[in-house]
Amino acid sequence: MTHPVRRHRAPEAGATYVFAVCRGTRAVNTADVAGLAGLPGGAAVRLLPSGTLTAVVQTVPAADFTDEVWQSRLSDRQEIERYARAHHEVVSAAAVHGSAVPLPLATLYHDDDRARRALDDEAHRFHGVLKRIAHHAEWGVKVYEPECPAAEEERDPVPVGSGGRAAPAPGAGLAYLNRKRGIQERREKRREQALSVAESVDAELRSLAAVSRRLRTHGAVPGVDGRVHVLNATYLVAEERAAELAALVWALGERTGTRIELTGPWVPYSFVGEV
Repeated sequence: MTHPVRRHRAPEAGATYVFAVCRGTRAVNTADVAGLAGLPGGAAVRLLPSGTLTAVVQTVPAADFTDEVWQSRLSDRQEIERYARAHHEVVSAAAVHGSAVPLPLATLYHDDDRARRALDDEAHRFHGVLKRIAHHAEWGVKVYEPECPAAEEERDPVPVGSGGRAAPAPGAGLAYLNRKRGIQERREKRREQALSVAESVDAELRSLAAVSRRLRTHGAVPGVDGRVHVLNATYLVAEERAAELAALVWALGERTGTRIELTGPWVPYSFVGEV
């Protein structure tokens, strides 16, 4: 499903924003989405049937989604988070009673007819994704690198030099360099061990999941706990195996002595592919 060319739309007109796509035969009705706020400034969230599919949509002011306005919004973290939360709330409601393909933030069309045409053109792909994610949920897993011992977090001693200070003792400079080298080697060894644990954790979780994806890892986050994760992955797991997944993550943490974080279940955003 592609985005429309927004800049050619009259600013005073409305556009059809698409949150998710479901099977037209699922137990879905207007009550599933009634009362949802949707995006700021938009009309009521509603259903848009088209053949064997049903889209969850909202009419929104086209002026709110011009290229210029949206690019400006992307630079405002608080504002874009507000839109992302509103989008996710509608997608989650659509997925309560059956499989729903979540579409990317800011997927919209000039009108309902254009949206229906897109559904019809990509019907086979939507049905393929719906079949893949049926009765499954997405779970996120992060494996963290062990914390550095407190002794290594202390400020390294600076060799005593000139400038009115006492001269260093014989061999002090070499001892300092050896200590620095030893700290670095121990850090590298801890990271290698953590990466090895992460690979083994991922292998065991993949054996339980229908499919998985490795995501980008991040460095230490200022103001949080300072730890770095060495595995950032997401897994598509059958609903009836959710308890088994949680038990496996706990057991892996106990066995490896590693901090493993499990989040979910989520609507399977990571496994819908390009639609």
